[in-house]
Amino acid sequence: MVNLLEFQGKEMFRRYKIPVPAGRLIKNEKDIQKLDSKSVLKAQVPTGHRGKSGGVSLVGSAEEARKALENMQKMSFDGFSPKEFLLEDMVKHASEIYISITLDRSKRSPVLIASLYGGIDIESVPKDKIIMFDLNQLAGMPNYVKRGMLKGLGLKENMSKELSGLLDGMWSLYRNEDAELVEINPLAVTENGLVALDSKIVIDDDSLFRHKEISPDLGTDPLEIKAKKEGIAFVRLDGDIGLIANGAGLTMATIDQIALLGGKAGDFLDLGGTDDPIKVTKAIELVAESNPKTVLINVFGGVTKADTVASGIVSAVKAIKPKFKIFVRLSGFNADKGKKLLAENGIKAFSEMEEAVKAVVLASKKV
Repeated sequence: MVNLLEFQGKEMFRRYKIPVPAGRLIKNEKDIQKLDSKSVLKAQVPTGHRGKSGGVSLVGSAEEARKALENMQKMSFDGFSPKEFLLEDMVKHASEIYISITLDRSKRSPVLIASLYGGIDIESVPKDKIIMFDLNQLAGMPNYVKRGMLKGLGLKENMSKELSGLLDGMWSLYRNEDAELVEINPLAVTENGLVALDSKIVIDDDSLFRHKEISPDLGTDPLEIKAKKEGIAFVRLDGDIGLIANGAGLTMATIDQIALLGGKAGDFLDLGGTDDPIKVTKAIELVAESNPKTVLINVFGGVTKADTVASGIVSAVKAIKPKFKIFVRLSGFNADKGKKLLAENGIKAFSEMEEAVKAVVLASKKV
């Protein structure tokens, strides 16, 4: 998933005729010359809850804007340091609405979601205050959904055409740009119509070859940046046990199991479905750079061949000669072949996850 920055999302909104406030991108204090009216300065980071963390500031003069910019430049938002800032005209409005199109994976179809309770605390809105319509990929945004939204949100009939255009724009953006989420929170209801005060757009990263103009923010951690460039899902944690697993679900389950047995994972590294020995080798090299006490590699072979993963592990150990002990859990397709190869190279392998986790936690406590 690629979370677009707000200004990138609003550029898309403009292309799809979704109204947004007048504004400009700011990179440093020199870009702030003069303000003719109250404005909003917003740090551009691919994460939420900026408002609660000091990343959004109402300013009334150029001096105030420069001071706010200086403060935000010192901040970090979930590991992201803002390099760009959006300075927009403040939009007077009577009320705010939450509205989005996203993918309902359980139904395998898009869903339109809206609520009169828009704003920063949308997550706490009760379900009975949320309006939802399932959408059909072929039918798009039908008129009965538009009428239902107009009525459910309590908008006046004179806003029917404007809401219709906004929903059409959101749907077209969702389909054409390979989006997993198109969200406006809040959508301002003003005397002159509807205005998207914020944007949140998530693009399917498998589609980026069709969107060369999108450059995702890779964060600030050098190892995470390096991993993303290699196409490996890697997140630094604060423990001392390096962890490599295949599949996000298995990775998270292993982190939980390590914690239950008194250890603490030092990273989240997901190989996905690959059994490419080169990628396995790169994964171990990445974990080695985070200086773990021990490393656990947890592989369940389905589509993944356990013996080729084992081959990658052996190659990596020979290449980097790690100072830490590596423990491997192999199960599934060709697991016996894999465990034999590992044993021949002095690497301890297990069939059951709990046994492997116990061994790696115990070893980490002895280091």
